[in-house]
Amino acid sequence: QVQLVESGGGLVQAGGSLRLSCAASGNIFSINTMGWYHQAPGKQRELVARITRGGSTNYADSVKGRFTISRDNAKNTVYLQMNSLKPEDTAVYYCNADEVVHLSATYYNLWGQGTQVTVSS
Repeated sequence: QVQLVESGGGLVQAGGSLRLSCAASGNIFSINTMGWYHQAPGKQRELVARITRGGSTNYADSVKGRFTISRDNAKNTVYLQMNSLKPEDTAVYYCNADEVVHLSATYYNLWGQGTQVTVSS
């Protein structure tokens, strides 16, 4: 069994910073892609950023230059450093892990429970 546990959300003023973390637990050998998505009220869940095991990244246009995704493969953990936050960044942020090679099976497209990020103007 694999679980993704997120932390680091909260309330911040516009222009401020937050750092999100997501750790995958369980007997994991490797994880291919890890990423962050967000979902604002009444909107679809959208990609924010993702990173492969080898370190290749891609970002939504709206966060380029402000957010940085990174990961620690030894800890099966992905981070999202969010700087220069804007009110429109307000959303629930979800961690995603794809192709998780576990002791018992390989899991695809796993999601965390979500963490709220609120940016006040």
